[in-house]
Amino acid sequence: MVDTGKNISDLKAGEKTDGFYLIKSFDVKKTTNGKQYIDIDLVDKTGEINAKIWEYSEEKEALVAGSSIVKVRGEVLEWNGSKQLKVNKIRPASETDSVKISELIPSAPVDKEEMFHEVKSYMNKIKDTEIRILVDTIISKYSSKLYYYPAAKKNHHSYMGGLLYHMMRMLQSGEKLGQVYDFLNMDYVYAGVILLDICKILEMDSDEYGVVSDYTMEGKLLGHIIQGIKEIEIEGEKLGISREKSVVLQHMVLSHHYEPEFGSPKKPMTPEAELLHFLDIIDARMFDFQHAVEGVQPGHFTDKIWLLDNRNLYRTTN
Repeated sequence: MVDTGKNISDLKAGEKTDGFYLIKSFDVKKTTNGKQYIDIDLVDKTGEINAKIWEYSEEKEALVAGSSIVKVRGEVLEWNGSKQLKVNKIRPASETDSVKISELIPSAPVDKEEMFHEVKSYMNKIKDTEIRILVDTIISKYSSKLYYYPAAKKNHHSYMGGLLYHMMRMLQSGEKLGQVYDFLNMDYVYAGVILLDICKILEMDSDEYGVVSDYTMEGKLLGHIIQGIKEIEIEGEKLGISREKSVVLQHMVLSHHYEPEFGSPKKPMTPEAELLHFLDIIDARMFDFQHAVEGVQPGHFTDKIWLLDNRNLYRTTN
């Protein structure tokens, strides 16, 4: 394996870096005084960092637009509590560098086949035949993409296989909570978790490495919640499942963001829908906490984490 340079997770403010990174996305923006610059999101197996090329040129824009892997030399800064890379030099990786995309792609920590098998095992625990067939039908439509799709363009589980990993961990958590709150209808809990974000596959345009180039037209205009409701409605009608079961599952998808400003016009109105919201929140938050504290030594605090309300997290010593 080629030495690709310092890992993103190890970068510290005030340091210099010289390494190979994968371009996740980029945009040409303007400063407040109208000066153009290139804004880039760089990733490797360990994380993601925002980078800026302040000295804009058409040649640099063409270089970024035409390259997947680049070698970057720059300075690590801190801006609004987050690490940022000021790019001093950048060039495309060449064949002689022998750097492979697979060496830089961040991915879920569990094998994709193992995750998919685990999700299918929970689907098979759904006792209601109509609900199980509906879930199986929808999963079967998107199974090939589910292996590599991320759960987001940015933020939690935004890497190859992230959507499947997020789904698996919510199912595992839901099962344990179902043992405590034994009045819950676990058919709806399992089905809700599996269908919750499945239409992120329609919302985002991702390549086989889990890198999202953009949101789709329908994703921008509707979003995965509305797309997910449509999917349940259409497939449910084709299968002729009970209207109540279809509407209850649609409601679970509709309400899982909890607030109108986050895309949910209704709050959860069933206990299973309420649980689904918190399963989603818990797994997203634990992902953010885990990745934040992994970057510091025991007994130390992290930098401010914007996603977590600018909190400085502490890593305990034991």
